[in-house]
Amino acid sequence: MRPFLGFAAGLVFGLGLVISGMADPAKVLNFLDLFGTWDPSLAFVMGGAVVATFLGYRLAWRRSRPVLMQRFELPSSKTIDGKLVAGAAIFGLGWGLGGYCPGPALTALPLLAPGTLVFVPAMLIGMWAGVRTRNTNFFSTSNKGATA
Repeated sequence: MRPFLGFAAGLVFGLGLVISGMADPAKVLNFLDLFGTWDPSLAFVMGGAVVATFLGYRLAWRRSRPVLMQRFELPSSKTIDGKLVAGAAIFGLGWGLGGYCPGPALTALPLLAPGTLVFVPAMLIGMWAGVRTRNTNFFSTSNKGATA
């Protein structure tokens, strides 16, 4: 049941991206162009997502446990470290240069746009590199937890 519901949620998310126009990198890049052809529609899409997420979490946290899991799995760390900042900066640069973040890029992949065909492999390489460097101290200032 979980795989089916995950697929259904992904399908609804992808359809939402297509319907809202967020699978078009020009729309995203126009949102980031504050002093040119600024398009505020992405702000409305994000605002709607924030409201839906807020309401969804309020409903979910009223339950003693998730519907399909034994317990809630929430992040325990609230530390902002070099890896988090570097990852966010790389994500933002990729988003700003390509006009895609992972969801819309995968949603737009079947359209075979040349930009998507370059962005998705680059994104996958970046994800692979992130996993490979996750346990290194490349971005940290201490040697605590470093691996050889």
